[in-house]
Amino acid sequence: MVGLPHERWSEAITAVVVPKAGETVDESRADRHAQGHAGWLQGAQGGHLRRELPKTSTGKIQKNVLRSEHADHYKEA
Repeated sequence: MVGLPHERWSEAITAVVVPKAGETVDESRADRHAQGHAGWLQGAQGGHLRRELPKTSTGKIQKNVLRSEHADHYKEA
């Protein structure tokens, strides 16, 4: 989960979904999964699919990279 810029809420909680090996998931299913399985947050606004998560050399997820790559997701056209 990462917070992405949102005009109305300042920031929107968004899931980044990496399917298990051999599974296929479409973007709409990722959104539904994020909205229904956000755990205690229950406020996830959507989801993104990725093949893998960007990680540091020590194995930590680089959330700053995810935020910058998807920063314009909630911008209105």
